[in-house]
Amino acid sequence: MSEKAPFMVFSGTNSRYLAEKICENLGCPLGNMNITHFADGEFAVSYEESIRGSHVFLVQSTFPNSDNLMELLLMVDAAKRASAKSIVAVIPYFGWARQDRKDKPRVSIGAKLVADLLSVAGIDRLITMDLHADQIQGFFDVPVDHLYASAVFLPYIQSLNLENLTIATPDVGGSKRASTYSKYLDVPLVLCNKSREKANEVASMQIIGDVKGKNVILIDDIVDTAGTITKAADIMLEAGALSVRAIASHCVMSGPATDRVQKSGLTEMIFTDSIPYCKDGCKVNQLSIASLFATTIRRVVNNESISSQYIM
Repeated sequence: MSEKAPFMVFSGTNSRYLAEKICENLGCPLGNMNITHFADGEFAVSYEESIRGSHVFLVQSTFPNSDNLMELLLMVDAAKRASAKSIVAVIPYFGWARQDRKDKPRVSIGAKLVADLLSVAGIDRLITMDLHADQIQGFFDVPVDHLYASAVFLPYIQSLNLENLTIATPDVGGSKRASTYSKYLDVPLVLCNKSREKANEVASMQIIGDVKGKNVILIDDIVDTAGTITKAADIMLEAGALSVRAIASHCVMSGPATDRVQKSGLTEMIFTDSIPYCKDGCKVNQLSIASLFATTIRRVVNNESISSQYIM
């Protein structure tokens, strides 16, 4: 009888591109799974090979639409019922993370709800990256390995060899994230203060700091409609910046986002590949996180520390 692999990696439909790269880094095959779609929109998940007694890693970002989350929940449930030894959800982009608190009366806390759904489905561990709010880790009663995209972004920034480099954030809420980049690179930090009249629409924005004669890199975690980050870039160029680039962990890029980035003064928009990006956009560049996640999976399997994964 052939020896069973100590761990197996499977992927949801829309994260297969990343799972294949993770498996290539791990030197293992991507597990065989079938997802059947029905005429009414329902779908069913089945593993086409035995996973009994295996550590199962399920790769699926929960970006829009919600089918990606439902698919992951069914994958977890099926793995639990197929007697997997442990089930680890690998969610590079954790959706609903912006709903992490009650910011007005009578609203849901979507991030907590998703955490509860995953826990009830049966996950034993979560591996994710750059949560919108770090405290979301506390919504889970299972171990959470929270990785940072800085592990791939910082080497890229250093490879640009930009003079008069300045780190900036498009809103005050991201100041902690941007501050860690500026401290690591030992360069100045500039903030943007924005106000909104409604969601996805910036009413006004002011720069706090000096960008004249600087090569600016804006740091953010999510770019959705790209309204904030392109407005920040254009304002900084008007204030005398030599160039403005933007770095964001998750490429949501919904609606008019691609068009806004193309028409903006941004030199480049850099993302990870936590979410697939298939639109034509010559300013958009994606850096792969496959090696980062593959190394983390290997260390989890071998019960090794993952703290060396953190550049900061």
